[in-house]
Amino acid sequence: MSTRKMHQGVKTATEMGPILVFFGFYYLYDLITATAAIMVTTIVALAVSYYYERKLPAMPLITAIVVMVFGGLTLYLNDETFIKLKPTIIYALFAVTLGAGLVLGKSFVKILFSNFWDLTDEGWKKLTVRLMLFFIGMALANEFIWRNFSTELWVNAKVFGFTIATFVFFMSQVPLITRHGKAPDEETDPRDPE
Repeated sequence: MSTRKMHQGVKTATEMGPILVFFGFYYLYDLITATAAIMVTTIVALAVSYYYERKLPAMPLITAIVVMVFGGLTLYLNDETFIKLKPTIIYALFAVTLGAGLVLGKSFVKILFSNFWDLTDEGWKKLTVRLMLFFIGMALANEFIWRNFSTELWVNAKVFGFTIATFVFFMSQVPLITRHGKAPDEETDPRDPE
């Protein structure tokens, strides 16, 4: 099957749409309604991604499964605890997966980001370790916030704080990416004079 070209606006909507819908529904209604809304929009986002790419990307699929399980528990038990645990579980899963990849000698970060960057093996390994530590930090931050502060503060931290933290993390990796980027192979034409 051939893939269709996904417009950048559609891609951004599938990535950011569910969290923005969650935020909007929380402020219009409550956390339980917002949980139902993010479950629906997550499925829609996955369907749109599949329509264009004819495959389900690993990270959004894992996120969707966790959203469905913990969102479902939140709705069924009418208990906000489960949806608040969702980011912790997702970040912990990502950290464990990256750590397992390091132990097995595989770079899952390279598989995900090789279309964007061409790094040396050492560069991929360092980026993997940093990303693993970042995910552990995000999981701990989520636990600290939801257990010690109001639901409103947690929602704002989840929508804005975690998004900004992720952006800052990747921007802070630019020196590493630059330092460990592979130089393009220079192919010399044998007819060219030395």
